Parts: sequence; structure tokens; C-alpha cells
Amino acid sequence: MRRLFMPSKRMGALVLLLLFGGFALNFIMQAASLRNFGSVFNWISQYYWLYISGSLFFFFVLLICSALLPNVYTGALIASLVCFVIAVANYKKLGTTGEPLFPWDLRQVKNAQELSKITKGMISPYAVIAAVILIALLVYVVYKLPKIRIQLPLRFLMIIVSAAVIFGFFQMVGGQTALAISMKYQNIPWNQKVNYTQNGFVYAFAGNLKQKLMEKPDGYSRAAIEAIAQKYSALHDDTNMNANAPAEQPNIMYMMDEAFFDPTRLPGYTFSEDPLKFIHQEQNSTPSGFLLSPEFGGNTANVEFEALTGMSMYFLQDGSIPYQQRIVKMSSLPSIVSILKARGYETKALHPFDDTFYNRNRVYPILGFDQFTSEKDLKDAERFTPSGYISDKYAVEEAVSELRKSDKPTFLHLVTMQNHFPFTKGLNGTNTITVDGVKPEFKDELETYVHDTKLTDEALAYLSEQLKTIQRPTIVVFWGDHLPALSAGIYTQAGWDANPRLKHETKLMYLANFDIGKQSVGTHSPAFIGPTIFQMSGQKLPPYYRLLEQVKSEIPGLSKNVRIGSSGVLTQLTAEQKALLNDYRLVEYDMLEGENYSKDLLF
Repeated sequence: MRRLFMPSKRMGALVLLLLFGGFALNFIMQAASLRNFGSVFNWISQYYWLYISGSLFFFFVLLICSALLPNVYTGALIASLVCFVIAVANYKKLGTTGEPLFPWDLRQVKNAQELSKITKGMISPYAVIAAVILIALLVYVVYKLPKIRIQLPLRFLMIIVSAAVIFGFFQMVGGQTALAISMKYQNIPWNQKVNYTQNGFVYAFAGNLKQKLMEKPDGYSRAAIEAIAQKYSALHDDTNMNANAPAEQPNIMYMMDEAFFDPTRLPGYTFSEDPLKFIHQEQNSTPSGFLLSPEFGGNTANVEFEALTGMSMYFLQDGSIPYQQRIVKMSSLPSIVSILKARGYETKALHPFDDTFYNRNRVYPILGFDQFTSEKDLKDAERFTPSGYISDKYAVEEAVSELRKSDKPTFLHLVTMQNHFPFTKGLNGTNTITVDGVKPEFKDELETYVHDTKLTDEALAYLSEQLKTIQRPTIVVFWGDHLPALSAGIYTQAGWDANPRLKHETKLMYLANFDIGKQSVGTHSPAFIGPTIFQMSGQKLPPYYRLLEQVKSEIPGLSKNVRIGSSGVLTQLTAEQKALLNDYRLVEYDMLEGENYSKDLLF
């Protein structure tokens, strides 16, 4: 019996190698989070128990993988490569969006083919070649290493012990036990950058596995939601913001344009021509302004979440993605889609890309959409080049066609893709605008992006003309979801690094084939688009939208990055503003994590 469990000398050497590998993997993971090796040593000196215990976690991961496969080296190699890929993904995401890798990001693995297209050009081809050579070399070494035979009882023991330790680790971190706290672990979900920097990748990642979108706010109860519903139901429903609102129910169209903002706002750069001729000409003739995006460089679904539900990312845990973490598990969720559907509207979504991205194919029906047209339904879609995304012009043409099809009022939500990174020269045809004042290493990238915005401007001009030919009154709201993930040097050169407002303001414009006035809408968050467009088109506001209108009147721009009041940036809140936000927070918690009393009381 003893011989069945007694490891050989080779096995002992392997265990030591795996132990060293665990420490090495944890070091690499933390280097990716801190983005340099020097900072890792400083972190280890302060949080050495977190480093040691995290390294032991990786050791047991390598050990269980070695025991599961006949060749002990193969399992450890596969596990190491997976961990290394995760570290690279974390490094790249931090560099692109400023956010670390979260557990829910891994759900996008099912979209690996589409992700490879999106990230094309972000990884040097030399790095890819080097990685292929390294993997081939490692496979050769594994093949040549002396074989180690492990008795079956010992394999079972290794698997059971490793599995128990790994499970125990997740329980320790997720439960924020006394042991975890004694090692200086502190879960910091409200600031994920600090969470990963302070706790290390493995602890922060494990802690996020059980992360809720929101913690239960003080005072939450059915009675509290009933009181809020009564308060805002009693408010005057000001649907006369537009005296010229049509008597007939109008079509309503959202056009959320990927990575679109006004590049001419960047100081220090000069352009051979105005890329946004239509927008700049039209912006004084129709309600327009800026959207305060809760995101930068990515996480489109969070901007979409705000615009469709009226809920704000301001209250959610840092790094949250509601589509993937919560909404996909629900049966229904109140939204502008469900409100209009209950009023007799047809509800349609159009996204010229993969329908499973951010689980849209599952989330859209929960929000109330009857129809979802995606890339797979657009076989003959126009692209400027075979490898480019479907053009904004084609997407607009398809949207106009959908509006014309129905005899009923229609809500149509369009999410474009044309301007998604990478900003590879020639992807959307030959660049037609030159930019001076930009550093040579960024010139092609910036000129490519500016050219893309010109194409969007032309598509929006086309949409404006087509609105005149649609018989039913129709109102459109156009906005950019977030600023593009351009090289950081482009923003640094423009002096935007210290101004969070500028890095989160995108273009916002309302268009219609009936009179909606021309007053500026200033800067407001996507959560407030719904009540704004309801008022412009004469739609009756449900109590929930009256709450949003009250918040908007005090804090039109509400985000974690900056708060904007009626007269500029808000550094402190008044008692009235705090009370409004408390009502807003209670309702949002109720709909996302609570009992959803709001569904019957506020809609």
C-alpha cells in the first residue's frame, strides 16, 4: 500500500518544478496588472502573504492538471499557457480601456472568432511568431523529458487534495474570511483598479466571482418603493415640452454609434477639412449637445444598458457589466422597450455584428424586443473592404427600411460597428482627411479614425434626408457610445489626460421629421435619453421617467468619473440632490437585485 502512494525522485523533482511554476505564474499575473516588473517587487514586499498564498493556489492548479492527464508535463504546460493568455488579456484590456480583466469577460470566449477580428492589429505579428516558436519548443521539451509514471491511487490523492485546496481558496476569498483578512486581503469592488493593484490578480479575480451588481441600500423595502412611486406619480406630467408634438404615435429610433465622438475637439490638431460637416451645420438647428458616457474605449453594452433601462452605472460596482452578470438570468426587466411595447409599438433591434456579443440575443427579449436583426441576417451588407465592419450607411439604410415596413408605430434600436478599433489604415477605404500637428507614430491611426467619423457624418446626413420621406412622425436620437480606444499618446498630446469630462463626452443629437425645436440639451447621461425623447414627442411619462426627469434637472451628467450639474461640474451634492439619488438608487436596486416591486408601481 505504501508503494502505491510513495512518489519517486522524479515525481519529487516535478513537484518542486510546479511549485516554482506557481510562484512564477503569480508574478507574471501581477506584472500584467501593474504593467511593469519593478512594481511587482514593491507589491510583494507589502503583501507577501497574498503573494505566497496566491502562488500556492497556482501550484495546486498546475498539480491537478498534471494529475488529470497521462503525461504529467502536458497538463502543467496547458494550464501555464492558459494562465499566460489570461495575463496578456488583462494587460491588453488595461492598456485599451483602463480596466482589468473580470470573470464575466471570460464569457466572451464563445465569441473568439469575432474577438480575433476586433483585436486584429493590437498584437504585434512578431509577438505571435515568437509565441508560436516558444510553444513549439515547449512541446518538444515535454516530448523529450523523461516520462514519469504515477500510480493511480497517488493520482487520485493529488486530484482530491488539489481540488479541495482550490475550492477552499475560493471560499476563503469569496467569504472574506478572517484568514483572508489576516493576509491583508480587502475586497474593494467599488474601485476595481485599486482592488487588482492592492490584492493581486488572483485574489481580486476570485473575489469578483460572487460579486453582485449592487449591495442592498439602507432602507430598502416594499414600503420604501411604494412611497417613491406615490411621490413621483403625484408630480405633474409635463408632456407639453413640445407644443408641436404630433397627435399620432411617432416612430422612435435610437442610433448608438460605435466609438464616435467629435475629433475636432482635440486641441493642437488641424484637419484638412471638417470631418463632421453635417453635424456641425445641423447642431444649431436641432436639439443637440453631448452625452456623458459611463465608459471609455469599450464596454458598449453598459452605455446601451443605461439608454434602454434608464438605470445608471453610477450606482453599480466598479467593473460591472449588467448584461452578462444579471440581466441574462432574468425573465423580464422594465425598459423603454417594454414601455413602448405596452403602448402598441413594434420593438426592433438592429446590430450589424455577432448577435451573441454581450449576450444580446438573450438580453434583448428580456428587455422586450420582438425582433433582432444581426450580422447573420445581413448577408449582402455593404463593407468598405472585405475585412471591414458593416458600414454605418448600410446600417442606416436597413433601419429606414424597417421603419417603413410597419403600419404600427415602431421603436428601433440601432447599434453600429463601423468605427470599432483597430483603426487600421485602409480598413474603411482610403483616408480622405489629413491631420497635422500629430506625432508621426500616431498620424495614420488618427487620420484613419477621423476618416471613419466623416463616413458616419455622411450616414447621419443621409438619415436626416430619409426622415423627410417617412410618412409617420419619426424622432431619432443619435449618440456615440464612448470615445475610441486610440493610442494614449493622442489624448496625452491633446492635454486631455487630466480632464475626465472631455474623455467621456460624445456627440448627442436629436433629429425628427416634425418640429422638436432647436434648444441645446447640454450634456446628459444616456439614462436620461428616454424621458427626454418622450417629452419631445409628447409621450406620457410613467412615474419612473418622472423620477429620472427630477434627477436630470439637478444632475444631468451622472457618472463615476464626473458629475455635471446645470452650471458645470459638481464636486459636492446638496441635501436635495442626495435625496434624489437615494430614491434613484433604491429603485435601481429593486429592479436589478431586489424584488422588482417597481415593475407594477412605477411603469
